[in-house]
Amino acid sequence: MNFCILGAGAFGTSIAIHLNSIGHIVTLVPRRMEHALDITSDRENKVYLPGVKLDINLQISGEIKPSIMEADVIILACPSYGLKALCEQIQPHLRSSWGIKLFIVLSKGLEENSLNLPCQVVENCFPDYPVAILSGPSYALEIATGKPAAMVLAEKTGNPIINTVQTAFSNQVVRVYTSSDTTGVGLGSCLKNVYAIASGICDGLELGDNAKSALITRSITEMVTIGKTLGGQVETFYGLSGFGDLIATCNGKWSRNRTLGEKIAKGQSASDIIANQNTSVEGYKATKCFHQLMEKNKLDAPILNEIYEVLYNGKEPKAALESLMIRNLKEE
Repeated sequence: MNFCILGAGAFGTSIAIHLNSIGHIVTLVPRRMEHALDITSDRENKVYLPGVKLDINLQISGEIKPSIMEADVIILACPSYGLKALCEQIQPHLRSSWGIKLFIVLSKGLEENSLNLPCQVVENCFPDYPVAILSGPSYALEIATGKPAAMVLAEKTGNPIINTVQTAFSNQVVRVYTSSDTTGVGLGSCLKNVYAIASGICDGLELGDNAKSALITRSITEMVTIGKTLGGQVETFYGLSGFGDLIATCNGKWSRNRTLGEKIAKGQSASDIIANQNTSVEGYKATKCFHQLMEKNKLDAPILNEIYEVLYNGKEPKAALESLMIRNLKEE
């Protein structure tokens, strides 16, 4: 198949490397022309995935129109805040790109103003095309270097192209499952970043394994409550895009969201960390978006609420922990 990946961050680049290794035609399109030229010259994405050489057959382009003209599948690999703008860049070129059969979203965050999930943003821009989301525990460097992984590809209409793409993605090291629950997969992929911040705070405060295990367990319970209320299927949150991604992101030293929490626990302010961050930390803005949704739906989400207070109201992490611990006791 012919894949075009728009966005050359760590995850987008790793997916490009994986698909190229299987033998597909793959074009990686960085957002900036100078970045495309650097990757082409170095055969390495030194900004987002240093140390991993790119095969000569992996095509690099700095322009959207020629890159998507012969694509079967377009993969949108940008942060959630740039997703709508990227779709608007694509729209004028759809007429000359007659072969597009599917859009796949890799973004893991809510649109700030509308509070829409990534799939909803793309569906609104491309109503005549099937839209899927790919998620799951997928540390980019491990994908790029051929370590085993499993992910889920969700598309709600049951379009048969999903089974074709599932097969195209899968090999002896990457296994892709399918789902029709784009809402649940999208919610899980966003929420796990919020709770990974809490996990990082736990690490930064050196609270120990007991505390972190309890936090992750209660986080998945809260994810299920939120996800079900917002239209996801309960079983989705116990799958790869929910519990699986939560475990990886809460524990991985590579996790930007976990690292954000750890730095906050050690005295840095969230706003300062974000301002000096070269890569996107999706959980920061997602926390604010979900806090708004919780207020709108009158839903109790104590862990998420305390993370919001720490990130946006300057609450001390130790005080947030105390607030969680002294709540009224109840059955599990």
